[in-house]
Amino acid sequence: MAFLPDILTPAPDVRRPIVAVLEAALAAVDPYHATRAFLRREGDTLIAGSRRYDLTRFHRVLVIGAGKAGAPMAQAVESVLGDRIAAGLVVVKTGHGAPTQHVEIAEASHPRPDAAGVEAGRHILALAQDAGPDDLVIALLSGGGSALLVAPAPGISLADMQALTDALLASGATIHEINCLRKHCDSLKGGQLARAAAPATLLTLALSDVVGSPLDVIASGPTVSDATTWEDAWTIVRRYDLENRLPHTIRARLQLGRDGRLPDTPKPDDPVFARSQTVLVADNRVAAQAAAVCAAELGYHPLLLTTYLEGEAAQVAKVAVALGREVLAHAAPVAPPACLILGGETTVTLNQSGGKGGRNQELALSAAVTLDSSADAITDAIIVVSLATDGSDGPTDSAGGMADGGTVHRGRSQGLDAEAHLRRHDAYPFLLATHDLLRTGPTQTNVNDLVFVFVGSPPSDQRKL
Repeated sequence: MAFLPDILTPAPDVRRPIVAVLEAALAAVDPYHATRAFLRREGDTLIAGSRRYDLTRFHRVLVIGAGKAGAPMAQAVESVLGDRIAAGLVVVKTGHGAPTQHVEIAEASHPRPDAAGVEAGRHILALAQDAGPDDLVIALLSGGGSALLVAPAPGISLADMQALTDALLASGATIHEINCLRKHCDSLKGGQLARAAAPATLLTLALSDVVGSPLDVIASGPTVSDATTWEDAWTIVRRYDLENRLPHTIRARLQLGRDGRLPDTPKPDDPVFARSQTVLVADNRVAAQAAAVCAAELGYHPLLLTTYLEGEAAQVAKVAVALGREVLAHAAPVAPPACLILGGETTVTLNQSGGKGGRNQELALSAAVTLDSSADAITDAIIVVSLATDGSDGPTDSAGGMADGGTVHRGRSQGLDAEAHLRRHDAYPFLLATHDLLRTGPTQTNVNDLVFVFVGSPPSDQRKL
């Protein structure tokens, strides 16, 4: 996956090895290769991770799924099973499709669900319900699946689900909290796809886009048991003061569930999971570790600090800059030239609308402002990068942003006020003007975000570019 070359404009010799590290991270979580690494066929035996499936026992093989990485994952399954696949449908984000022979690819909107997503969700539900005890159902799940796999619960409309999504995205709720609400307003999420497919044999291949890779959160866990409850869902509504911002149909459903008048999502002891296996094919840690290996080869001292990063993007940016200053001042936790790596997913709480950007762009712009306001000069050696591994940060064509000690100055020279852009969550036009916008196009993968703090540059004779 190549980044557009304008990101190199401010300092090509300094930024070229940084871009190489980002590309290595993305290559490590390529969905096709990640899926193929866990799936192979020996004659009539399908091997998925540690499990073996005798294909002669199955009348049909059905492939279903949802997520931004769904098309290359489907291609990988087709490369193993070919015309053994009887039918299939995987829904992906618009623009993330790819040619397939046996599995239909549908495109739908993300992060706001649309009618195409509802149609695909109903088709997938019908395929699952049609599966019998002699069928093998393979589910392919990846980041974005929660918004793309949509089957509103009875009495809830698409407009209601859109309003729920809008309110949650603007509230600052975590992805775990967002998905808890989605599970309890949908007919597929939270183990309900497994319920629909039972008693068929179910194999799920998942590419994680959530912090810590809990299986019940990836794509809202449609094929695994759900740890959340109606009470949890209502608590989140109260926590973010959403009672008066949700459609009455959703409020009424959540209240009925809380009062015990609706069945909850299936829990671990539910028999629908008796013939189910889930394999995690790639996640944020895989990408972060690959970045660290590449950074070391280029002469940096890499250190993976965490893959559990969460919090407000603007505040995380200040911590990132502080880490860089610590490296410069005290050679800790590693000496320069350094590459500190943090994985996870930040949030942005919107206090006003009208801006263009995403959480990674906001993090980069906040880092730029922090670097510019530093009382010392050592921040000139610090570069902070925030990358959305799916190539789409918020509702933009950007994958994130990069910030160095000159970012704010470059904007100021063009009449742009970095702090004003930050206040109105309008990072995109600022970073575009300063050549600090990361753009890759759709990567067709999604394993959360990666934040890098580069401190200093290795001598050019050490770089293995």
